[in-house]
Amino acid sequence: MKKIQLLILTKSIGLYLNLLSFIQPEKAKNKAYSLFSQPRKGKIRASKFPKTLEYAEKEVFQFGKETFQTYIWKGNEEIILLVHGWESNSSRWKKLLPHLFKTGRTIIAIDAPAHGLSSGKEFNAPSYATYINELTKKYNPTILIGHSIGGAAITYYLHKFGNEKVEKVVMLGSPSDFKIISNSFVSLLSLNNRIKNRLEKFYHEKFDILIDDFKGHNFAKNFTQKAFIAHDINDTVVLVEEGRKFASTWKNATYIETNGLGHSMHDAKLYNQIIDFINEK
Repeated sequence: MKKIQLLILTKSIGLYLNLLSFIQPEKAKNKAYSLFSQPRKGKIRASKFPKTLEYAEKEVFQFGKETFQTYIWKGNEEIILLVHGWESNSSRWKKLLPHLFKTGRTIIAIDAPAHGLSSGKEFNAPSYATYINELTKKYNPTILIGHSIGGAAITYYLHKFGNEKVEKVVMLGSPSDFKIISNSFVSLLSLNNRIKNRLEKFYHEKFDILIDDFKGHNFAKNFTQKAFIAHDINDTVVLVEEGRKFASTWKNATYIETNGLGHSMHDAKLYNQIIDFINEK
């Protein structure tokens, strides 16, 4: 019943936007982008603060008009940065953190724009990459771990800003091709080409990159960092073909496919493989 209700809702919204596009095309595009870029969940409320994050040191960074929240578990001088995905927050690392603590390294997690305790209403990989850049300039992490769009943001960060101090990257269920994400959104709402074309033009103007060029696996061709890339064959949110794209171009990468973990990728065996990757010389 809920799936039917959701289908009716999304198609109704799409019909409204399609009709609006013939009268006020810019307004229709703006409303579509708001739906595409504003997460519906992932914020943290003080009344329900995750226990996972209670014992971390907390630091708020100011960037322009926005702030972003970080959580720090201190260890040695080597630093691991955790980058979560869409409609999530830093508590998503709850099951991985105990494994990471065993490495003795300092762990830092970041709440993405419009997620957790970070400010803002809009989320996209380029702005996330800018947050990552600000954080890495201060802390100089040597290892980056990203889940879902968090991984995509890492690849865009390395592409745009570069960082030779980053030695290793872990990618879990991460998308590569931004156009596929955009097209899935257009398909979900059954948006017409008037809106689709305006959205793609808007992406170009906003991010200074053509949607056809926004492909993480193409960015990865030039990466020197070692990578551990994992994707589940049953992932219905980000299809396994996206992981295979990264594996085909990232020169110094280990690629594995799991079965039955879905998009969340929570699994003790997988986490032990990640720790082995982190610890190997």
